Amino acid sequence: MKNILLLCTGNSCRSQMAHGYLNILTEGKVNIFSAGIETHGINLGAVSIMKEDGIDISNHTSNNVTEYTEIDFDYILTVCDHANENCPYIPSKNAMRLHHNFFDPSKVIGSDEEKHAAFFKASTEIKDYVKDFVRTHLATSKL
Repeated sequence: MKNILLLCTGNSCRSQMAHGYLNILTEGKVNIFSAGIETHGINLGAVSIMKEDGIDISNHTSNNVTEYTEIDFDYILTVCDHANENCPYIPSKNAMRLHHNFFDPSKVIGSDEEKHAAFFKASTEIKDYVKDFVRTHLATSKL
């Protein structure tokens, strides 16, 4: 099975949403790991917006990328510029490294409606990105 790492700053929001979507879209046919260069715990806004989309990430854990140094990844996807620029070395020589900077909905200050809109926007963009990743990189190969 292929190993995929989703990487963000705190492994609390964007990487967790991507992890949830990737779990569903690959139907358990790949090993999915998510991590941060720090750990911030799971963001409740991310849990809530994913639940609205029928995906439960409430049992996910916030992990540090150093926990996965022994895993040989096929893909490493960074989902924020900070992680892309500051990530420690990951010794997966053959990994395809892809980057997309999603804005951080957890940084939005405003009403509950404004915060919800930010999480909805981020989750929609992440879902579209993950669908495209699966279609482009996994659909033509054995998962």
